[in-house]
Amino acid sequence: MSSNRKSVESTHSGVEDKFDPTVVKVGPADHAVNRDEVLNSEHAGEQYDNVPIEKRTIGLTSAVFLIFNRIIGTGIFATPSSILASSGSVGLALFMWVIGAIIAATGVAVYLEFGTGLPRNGGEKVYLEAIYRSPKFLVTCTYASYAVLLGWAAGNSVVFGEYILHAADVEITQWNQRGVGLACISFALIVHSTRLEWGLRIQNLLGTFKIVILLLIAFAGFAALAGHVKVDPKPRNFHNAFDGTKSNANAFVTGLYSVIWSFIGYSNVNYALSEVKNPVRTLKIAAPLAIISVTILYILVNIAYFAAVPKDDILNGGRIVAALFFRNVFGRSAEKALSVFVALSALGNIMSVLFSQGRIVQELGREGVLPFSRFFASNKPFNAPAAGLLTHYLVSVVIMLAPPPGDAFNFCLNLVSYPLAIINAAISGGLIYFYFYKRHEWSPPFRATIPVVIFFFLSNLFLSVAPLVPPEDGSKVYNDLPYWLHVVVSIGVFAIGTAYWVVWARIMPALGNYKRERRWVLQSDGVSRSVFTKVPA
Repeated sequence: MSSNRKSVESTHSGVEDKFDPTVVKVGPADHAVNRDEVLNSEHAGEQYDNVPIEKRTIGLTSAVFLIFNRIIGTGIFATPSSILASSGSVGLALFMWVIGAIIAATGVAVYLEFGTGLPRNGGEKVYLEAIYRSPKFLVTCTYASYAVLLGWAAGNSVVFGEYILHAADVEITQWNQRGVGLACISFALIVHSTRLEWGLRIQNLLGTFKIVILLLIAFAGFAALAGHVKVDPKPRNFHNAFDGTKSNANAFVTGLYSVIWSFIGYSNVNYALSEVKNPVRTLKIAAPLAIISVTILYILVNIAYFAAVPKDDILNGGRIVAALFFRNVFGRSAEKALSVFVALSALGNIMSVLFSQGRIVQELGREGVLPFSRFFASNKPFNAPAAGLLTHYLVSVVIMLAPPPGDAFNFCLNLVSYPLAIINAAISGGLIYFYFYKRHEWSPPFRATIPVVIFFFLSNLFLSVAPLVPPEDGSKVYNDLPYWLHVVVSIGVFAIGTAYWVVWARIMPALGNYKRERRWVLQSDGVSRSVFTKVPA
């Protein structure tokens, strides 16, 4: 790569300087230099910020498994029943998985463009800040509320407890299920907070394990299609496959949310690009490889489910459809053992989610947005973002324990999928703006292309609006909660961020007769962060 190309990939003609940070403290003398010197250094293009090389510990293999572990959690094992209930037919359920895969693929392209253009920690936060610069700091505060107050690891923790108890042949209750889930997420917190390398090794091992399980189901599905199942009468789900199809928009989107939730994670490496070796090259290989592999496995696994499990059993099976598949194909003894394997898959996802979300909170601390930002920004004492990890852990535990037992999983799922649809619509809409109005300033190494970006934008716009349509009679999103609750809670979370911005960025400076300015400093752990200083107005 030429030095000129390095400079283009690193600076993008000013798009990245969204806060105009003009000073960076570097070196043992802590002297100030122009930030362009850092951006145009020998690592420019592969290093957006001045993270020491020794801090970059994530290689290509770990990057691929970070995505695998984040995508392949419990979605493919726990959501087929709710997707079939929302669609009404086997044919539409399979079609939903295809639609979800297409949306995910376009999402990969959009995040690839932003990730290669701005290769640093933070994911959506960095991209939103690059797009929406006015009012100053508003998008940062709003995103901070979204990142801090939503517990992404809650849903898979619930399913982990359910499958472990099912394997142990213990009656599943509200509290023993959540108690086992609490132990699971606590284990992930301890490992990631104290032993970063071991956390990555466990994730890689569980990622390999997940692929083996999915391949086992997929190949067993071919045997099921040939009629080798231990159930009579044999399922005939592919005859009149579209019989019972529902046409309600709310029901369709509810099912599609479950599909999309099963694909969430294709942008997982984007949250930790400052820790990735050769981040541009690594991301361009890891993300497409992971999403293509997962899509093929998901389609094959769904065909296997429908080949081995009768439609009524899937509808009544709740979140243990995979266990029913194992029972019908391999027998009851295999059902118990393979339920443990599904639980381990959930553990891998929980570890991957906690890994990425903890780093988002840390990045917000480095930016100086959160109270006690130095605490959240530090990697002490074990060279891991323990404060950020603990924050996401606590929020996930609250969300896991709060909802009624019958609605806990679906509420956790929708509370992740709905606000993410809003975030994705904002990011892809901003990229469309870049294409038409900033095309000479925005020059990333990878382009998603305008048709792909528009499709991703319209898909997420639809997913943001359709849940407002009431479900038809006989169809419901939750058992005991109102169908719109996740929408209201999500909007409330964004509103909290806006209120925080009004107080922090407007009222407090006005009352104190000062303005906030941002400066970059180098921490003792070698990683830079921005801090706010109060300057007389």
